[in-house]
Amino acid sequence: MPIKNGSVVMRVDVSSNGLGPFIPNKRFQVNINGFLERQRDNTLQFTVGNELFNLIPRYFVNVPSRPLWYTVDQAPVFILGGIPEEKAILLTDTNFKDFFLVELSIDSCWVGSFYCPQTSFTATIYDAIATESTLFIRQNQLIYYFTGTYTTLHESNRGSERWVRVLANECIKKLCPVHFHSNGSEYVMALTTGKHEGYVHFGTITDGRVSFELLPRQRSVCNGILVVNCSITWAVFIAGDYNLLLLVEIEDPSTRKYFQVVSYDLVSDYLVVLYTIPEFIPDARGLEFLMVLGTESYTNFPMVPKGMSYNPYNNLLFIWGNFLLQSYNSENFIYLADFPKELSIKYLVNSFYGDTAIVTETEEIWYLLEGSYQVYKLFPSKGWEVHVSLQVMQQSSLYAPNETMVTLFYEDHRLYQLVYLIDNQQGRLVKRLVPVGQLLMYQQISNDYLLERQGSHLTLSFTNFCPFTVMRLRDLPNPQIYTRQERYRAQPPRVLEPGGFHSDNSLAVYQGLVYYLLWLHSKYDKPYADPVHDPTWRWWKNKKQDQDYYFYLASNWRSAGSVHVDMASYEKIYDLKAENELPERIFLDKGTSYRFSVFLTARDKLGLAVVLADPECIEAVVKEKVLVNRNSVLFWVTLSDKRFCFDQGISGHHLMKTSMLLKVAGSSGHCFQNTHQGPRMQGNLMVPVLIGCPPGKRLAFDITYTLEYNRLQNKHYFDCVHVAPEMPCFLFRDIFYPFFLIQDLVTGDSGSFQGSYVLKVVGGGPTQDTIKEYSEEDIYRFNSPLDKTGSLIWTTRNTTTTEDSAFNILSHNSLGIEWLCMENSPCHDTIPHSIFASEFFFKVLVSNRGVDKSTYCDYQLTFQLHIHGLPLSARRAFLILMVSASLFVGLVILYVISCLLSPYVVKVCNVLCWKINNIIAWESYIYSIASDTRAFSNTSGTKSGESSGGISRVVSMVAGENKTDTKETLRKKPIS
Repeated sequence: MPIKNGSVVMRVDVSSNGLGPFIPNKRFQVNINGFLERQRDNTLQFTVGNELFNLIPRYFVNVPSRPLWYTVDQAPVFILGGIPEEKAILLTDTNFKDFFLVELSIDSCWVGSFYCPQTSFTATIYDAIATESTLFIRQNQLIYYFTGTYTTLHESNRGSERWVRVLANECIKKLCPVHFHSNGSEYVMALTTGKHEGYVHFGTITDGRVSFELLPRQRSVCNGILVVNCSITWAVFIAGDYNLLLLVEIEDPSTRKYFQVVSYDLVSDYLVVLYTIPEFIPDARGLEFLMVLGTESYTNFPMVPKGMSYNPYNNLLFIWGNFLLQSYNSENFIYLADFPKELSIKYLVNSFYGDTAIVTETEEIWYLLEGSYQVYKLFPSKGWEVHVSLQVMQQSSLYAPNETMVTLFYEDHRLYQLVYLIDNQQGRLVKRLVPVGQLLMYQQISNDYLLERQGSHLTLSFTNFCPFTVMRLRDLPNPQIYTRQERYRAQPPRVLEPGGFHSDNSLAVYQGLVYYLLWLHSKYDKPYADPVHDPTWRWWKNKKQDQDYYFYLASNWRSAGSVHVDMASYEKIYDLKAENELPERIFLDKGTSYRFSVFLTARDKLGLAVVLADPECIEAVVKEKVLVNRNSVLFWVTLSDKRFCFDQGISGHHLMKTSMLLKVAGSSGHCFQNTHQGPRMQGNLMVPVLIGCPPGKRLAFDITYTLEYNRLQNKHYFDCVHVAPEMPCFLFRDIFYPFFLIQDLVTGDSGSFQGSYVLKVVGGGPTQDTIKEYSEEDIYRFNSPLDKTGSLIWTTRNTTTTEDSAFNILSHNSLGIEWLCMENSPCHDTIPHSIFASEFFFKVLVSNRGVDKSTYCDYQLTFQLHIHGLPLSARRAFLILMVSASLFVGLVILYVISCLLSPYVVKVCNVLCWKINNIIAWESYIYSIASDTRAFSNTSGTKSGESSGGISRVVSMVAGENKTDTKETLRKKPIS
């Protein structure tokens, strides 16, 4: 299928039409696996290694679980290591709906040295990270990477042929993931030990190319924070600030070990200590949380930090070990006392939508709802026991008495386990849902109930701590303008058969229709705007008049191939309605807002809070309306951008991540909504907000209105001799008035661009094939009003310029462009290639960056402009004039001479013709006489003398007669 925007992660959503029994929505992953190649025998084989088909129990049984690390929403393939004493990984491109066990083709060497304190060798793959196109693994102290074959992402890169070992001379003790891409790149971090202790190898992956940089650049972290011995335990990269947060373990001979959070600025190469972690765990004294200020009392349990986790949407930083600290500014921390200090956290799993799962060293699973301070135990727990019992009663195949968790991860806001089950001596890997809401509800019911006697029997009653009975979202706007998801309707063709079932032919037709629809979608982003802003317009624009005819054929079952394609069934959807729930994410442009309402029916006192991750960038206004007769409250919530937190950027790129948390007071862990898929938590709603230029907005050249307006202003319009419908021509001597459109590919809006912009000619040539790019110096000379070299291509009567006065600023109200093509410009003195006037193709760049304050969008449009009727230079025009005048005068003189001499020429020609004819006639006559003489000589030899004399006399007589005739002819001819 045609793929736009270089995406290799795709999904297919299947939903019911709402008729009949309830059918839950289903999502399928359709990712591109760039680590497979087709062999000559048409079989598929992995490029990273060899597939193993036997899942041996020792690979999984009693093996500790490990985290699943990947780039969120970017990685099409997930990998998971940790298989003991095997250089093998689990690989999947369907989020473990199916998977492969692959033995990697790596050398498995171990380079031990005096600076690498590693005493044992193992084949186990410890750390595994998947990015969009590259896989990273760590085995012992070595790092390898493998780049897949993704021509959609980068055509010049055909992928790796084998695993590449990097940082071969370094001793790498740990890989740290970076969960989000930024600035067109992905990142990975390698922590060293040995000779480069206190440094971080910062890896950047751009278009499949991998590079590492040793940070800090000037000195180690230990020297930067003025300590002798230190070791980096964990690293977190904050892309928005271009900053590294380092968890540093410091060994001081005079005191015990302690830990600090150190910030490193990649731009300024500056280190600063943000926070010193307490040596012992605070004593919360029964509280759920405690603000760590340094004045509180402490227990005898030492704090042992092991890692950090950061959510860029709400700026929430976790430091975890045998404790859990959280902070929103990396300086002031809150201790969460619900997590027992006797346990130790092995890794955190973040959904980045307000949910965090915690896995301990003993394989316990805990749950934290971000924005609250309560930590809930999911496994093992009473709620888990109830859930498993019910599943076993239903004979579920996802549960068994003997099971081992392999990993834990989030998918579509839901928590999943990858578990190895042994049932009837058969082992298998399964992916199953962890029903968080159901487990919490079971725990609440089992803990909060009362037995009351009513008469002669006991009744069971439960205490509901949820402050509301009903929570609904209302007045939600149409989601597409905020979610930026483009949608098409592509219904299957109608089968004209008695059974109505599809055949291979009809499905092939449907496949072709969907292919062509996606092809139109991928090719729609072009500089010249169509008269109708819709990718499907070109598909049917020449066939709409025949729609009734095709419908008539289908009604009479006479359609070709017994398949009828309805043109109205293939269109782009612009009016999708909201489904009474907040969108998955919200994009906000400059000054835009999102408004909705929350309806709550009260059981107890109600309060609604809106928590903003970056209140200096966005603001929320909440208005309350009490509905006394319904015992309800209606809250109107308006989320708005403050217009000054983001610079201009390309559509869909370099967006600022923030979030809005909608929270009903007292609802955390207490409020649930029963759905067809089980209980779902209510009262806490987190929505990621992306500030910047939303995806799907573009600038296009409005050729239709430009032609109309230029014809009106110039009183005429002359197109080129050879008309090109896709690129009309404009006359050089006419004033050129360009107009542009802002087109929204998601909502279908298309309106005139009202902002300011800078127009530059950045290339050009006499033909399209000879267009060349101009250098920065040439662009300045050809477009700047400050140019003094006589190189300007165009000018305008507008006086508004950029701050440095280097370029003119135009708008839709500008006075137009006048073409100059001065002496030193490339379009000066263009030689025509035919009898028609000279032509020139300009490559024009239009940008509003730095001159338009109405939007965050940095619109950049490059298009070709065809100009004809270019004048020649004065010198060449004078030369052509002289040559043309000389030719004309020469022709006139020649004509006059020919008229004067024509009678004499005619007379001479006549005489010459007469003489030629006379000579020809004489020779013919002599030849005929000679022939007769030979004939007579053969019959009578005695009369030869007489005949000869006769011939002589005859010839004399004929000559005399001819001479007489000539004289008479000359006398009769009049004198002219």
